Amino acid sequence: MAEIRVLSDINARVWKIEVAVGDQVGEGDVLLILESMKTELPIEAPHAGRVAAILVAEEDTVEEEQPLVLLES
Repeated sequence: MAEIRVLSDINARVWKIEVAVGDQVGEGDVLLILESMKTELPIEAPHAGRVAAILVAEEDTVEEEQPLVLLES
């Protein structure tokens, strides 16, 4: 199994987490939503797989390139 790290594209705040550990997701499914300057930015799964870990919590501040979610494919 390959492990895929899903990274933040920008400095932002975690507004809402849409998945839980163990969930199966498809390519393009929304994993979580970031908020930056009152704009909501969905973070999508780059590949289909299973959510192995969620590395952030709602309301966390994240930096660009910070790992958010680990997927196993």
